[in-house]
Amino acid sequence: MARVALVTGGTRGIGAAISTGLKAAGFTVAANYAGNVEKAEAFKAETGIPVFRFDVSDPEAAAAGVKAVEADLGPVDVLVNNAGITRDGTLHKMTFDQWSAVIRTNLDSMFCMTRPLIEGMRDRNYGRIINISSINGQKGQAGQTNYSAAKAGVIGFTKALAQENARKGITVNCICPGYIDTEMVQAVPPKVLESIIATIPVGRLGKAEEIASMVVYLASEQAAFVTGSVMTVNGAQYIANG
Repeated sequence: MARVALVTGGTRGIGAAISTGLKAAGFTVAANYAGNVEKAEAFKAETGIPVFRFDVSDPEAAAAGVKAVEADLGPVDVLVNNAGITRDGTLHKMTFDQWSAVIRTNLDSMFCMTRPLIEGMRDRNYGRIINISSINGQKGQAGQTNYSAAKAGVIGFTKALAQENARKGITVNCICPGYIDTEMVQAVPPKVLESIIATIPVGRLGKAEEIASMVVYLASEQAAFVTGSVMTVNGAQYIANG
């Protein structure tokens, strides 16, 4: 019987590539989304992957969403915490709403989504939790104190949770994508995008499928000894220590 994987923010961009990659690898996939019903339904029609709308930053909504997924598909053994937003601005002009919206969606969601699933994974002595951070959580980025703080928090969350659950057959890993060719990145002004690409040694943006392939590996049985790791997938734009 195929293991069930739940991907947050799983109907667009990197999340869509992760969802389809996991399905192609033999998982039963549920894709969460927040607001764009039209695009989510189009994704469902195109891929056959069921979609579930709920707010990953709200603990009650997330718990209800997890319950709905498990009622339809069975126990979730693979959780991909991918959902994220940006509300960019320099700190001296940033509002608390801009700050808190990013912290809630990008960091609070780690707790809201993992908490309803971790006990079941521990009871079954099996689980794969894969958290999507960012190159900017590693090196920081001007204009993104909120986003960089949240994504750095994802890395710390990953390392601590991996230690708590290593003996229960649960792996917890983190992927830090660099600049990936998605709608969000393509919305950057052309001259700015050119300057970004100039800082990437491989000379191009990454592909969403390149992030998805790493997720598929970490979700597999073969990755049982890989836990607490931070995987950088950024074309050597930033090389972290250790």
